[in-house]
Amino acid sequence: MKRTASAHWAGDLKSGKGSVSTQSGVLSKTQYSFSTRFENGVGTNPEELIAAAHAGCFTMALSAELGKAGLTANALDTEATLTLEKTDAGFTITAVHLGVTGDVPGADEARFVEIATAAKKGCPVSRVLNATITMDAKLTSLPKLV
Repeated sequence: MKRTASAHWAGDLKSGKGSVSTQSGVLSKTQYSFSTRFENGVGTNPEELIAAAHAGCFTMALSAELGKAGLTANALDTEATLTLEKTDAGFTITAVHLGVTGDVPGADEARFVEIATAAKKGCPVSRVLNATITMDAKLTSLPKLV
């Protein structure tokens, strides 16, 4: 399975503006900018999207792990809090905290925590930073010769 998303940016870092879109169309030219990333501007930002992806992925993985244990949740709710910090290497995602609550008939607290821990380890987004990252880069306009 492969999914695509795209981004467009125009201008410099602080005053420029961009948009992100997804193959599904759920995001279509959704605004992002310096102010949506580092201040309180209207729009999204890459870290928020990663947090949303992590919350969604983990919650599905938890549902799958519960199923393996013969359990079905009436409800699972997850909040992913991503931490972006300035390090010596530059801005870095240093942590993600998953807060999950579940209404799972037949599960006790210890079993739920054990199953949630397995889901956290198995969630593809939990492992994303260990992924191989490849890239193609090309200019769409070449410098003019003087």
